[in-house]
Amino acid sequence: MNCGSGLYASARFLFVLLCGLKAAPLLAQPQPRPAAPVAQVAVAPPDIQTVYKLVWSTLAAVDHGNITGNYSVVRDLGAAGFQANNNAATLAGVFQTLRTQRVDLSNTLLVSPVFDFAPTIVQGGLLRVRGRFALRPTAVAFDLLYAYAAGRWQLFGIAVVPLALTTGAPAPPRP
Repeated sequence: MNCGSGLYASARFLFVLLCGLKAAPLLAQPQPRPAAPVAQVAVAPPDIQTVYKLVWSTLAAVDHGNITGNYSVVRDLGAAGFQANNNAATLAGVFQTLRTQRVDLSNTLLVSPVFDFAPTIVQGGLLRVRGRFALRPTAVAFDLLYAYAAGRWQLFGIAVVPLALTTGAPAPPRP
């Protein structure tokens, strides 16, 4: 897995590093500054269809940001802590590698993601969703955190990286 050098240099908001993935090359960068704490709310993970919609809508927003250079929608989809720690310009820097490599994230809307583990509620009541889209020529890995606030799941942390797809079958069809 090749994630590119310096991919997370300005990704201060990638809280996924705080969730304990020590061995994952996707997250093998220095820990970012944590955002404001999320209120502890006892909430169950959403159903799988809702998880799919969260992943697809998040990646569609990043794709639109990559196309237009305007990441305000990605920011506005975020929880209060995400918005406080990220402006549109910061997010543009974070996703520069995807833009530079011309990774077409719209292709992620055509297939179901393959999860590395079941979507889980982690410390702080955050929903963690981690997986990949086995697309060709460039697969896409993601690690997303969502906070439940104002009656909906809101983006709290994000990592999206291109992967060199070395082996494997095509991605499974979308449900």
